[in-house]
Amino acid sequence: MSDAQVEPAVPHRPHRLPEGTDLEREAPAEAPSTTPRVQSPFSPDEEDLVAPLTLVLLRHGVTEMTTSRRMSGSGVPGPALSAAGRVQAAKAADLVYGMGRRTWMQLPHVTRVLASPMVRTQETAGAVGRRVGAHVETEPGIKEVDFGVWEGLTVPEIAERDGDAIHRWRRAEIAAPEGESIAEVGERGYAVVKRLAQEHAAECMAGRDVPRGIALVSHAVAIKSIVGTVLGMPASQWGLIWPSPASTSVLQVRARYDGSIAETHVLAVGVPVE
Repeated sequence: MSDAQVEPAVPHRPHRLPEGTDLEREAPAEAPSTTPRVQSPFSPDEEDLVAPLTLVLLRHGVTEMTTSRRMSGSGVPGPALSAAGRVQAAKAADLVYGMGRRTWMQLPHVTRVLASPMVRTQETAGAVGRRVGAHVETEPGIKEVDFGVWEGLTVPEIAERDGDAIHRWRRAEIAAPEGESIAEVGERGYAVVKRLAQEHAAECMAGRDVPRGIALVSHAVAIKSIVGTVLGMPASQWGLIWPSPASTSVLQVRARYDGSIAETHVLAVGVPVE
């Protein structure tokens, strides 16, 4: 889904450290990465960029609310994964572990796992963390939309209560009553992407300029909002993106020396577990 191509591994480039850096306190540089870089032929000049950052957006496995098609947002901590959801989480964890090992050989291994504070994402992220050997970090910025008074309802029940409001919400025209709009979810989700790009660039500029991989275990609306923002789509069209439960969407972020994002490649959207 990307016009990216694989290039030979790029040797480590020395960077000018930020003014005031104490060289004696800097950790020794890591060995150059053997992971080949992925770059679009239309990408900005490599010399202005640090190594790529890969973000694996993973939706949680199914819950009883998922299968009953009820609104399950961030207004309440639960529900937990169902038995089927736990199986999906284990399969998704193996898929993430295999990136750079068995599949997606051009990508770095995932070494960090961030998850929304909801029970279902924490459980899914726990499976991923155990598989890749990483502690799960809680990240509120990627929690699901707050459905407000619609929490726990089905679409027909919402339509009976509030008419076409659910469709206006899906088109990003309004916020859920006492809850959030889709645009608000995209704003806070993309803020996490920007912060991770800045952290990654800072590590690269400190002498560890290597590709890195981070898994973000999140939710359907949050993931589609991040992907829609990256693609420059209006919020009214984000509803056309649909990451199924336990699916992965892969972004490659190209950051400049100062941590700002030059561009982001969308490598995959909604890859399901088998």
